[in-house]
Amino acid sequence: MARVTVEDCILLVPNRFELVAYASQRARDIASGTPITVDRDNDKDSVVSLREIAKGSVPVQQLREELIQSYQRSIDTDEIAGNEPENAGLMNAAEVAEEMKSLQVNDADEDDLADDAEGEADDENLEGETFEDEATAED
Repeated sequence: MARVTVEDCILLVPNRFELVAYASQRARDIASGTPITVDRDNDKDSVVSLREIAKGSVPVQQLREELIQSYQRSIDTDEIAGNEPENAGLMNAAEVAEEMKSLQVNDADEDDLADDAEGEADDENLEGETFEDEATAED
């Protein structure tokens, strides 16, 4: 069993923290069934992944992309499509102002509806009375 050290891998990945992240990503790939590119020699997945990185049989850039994708919560559909500008999904200031105005109108409409409902309740209490009766009742 050949020993693999960090110094063997530092030539390809100069940052030790990145090396650990890439090796752990590759170890997860191996554990999920991805074929290995070196002899296992009864080594664990983490050692095999370091040996692959040291040998250069696994592209480091590919490991980097896989690692980034594994931490993403959602996929940006604009990047996949490739034909929309970066800010295509964003509203400009005029659109935001228009949206706010429509929301304010909707809130005012709700207040009017509430006032109308109260007025209808008062009308129900005055069954059979006319406006003239109502005016004399208040006096």
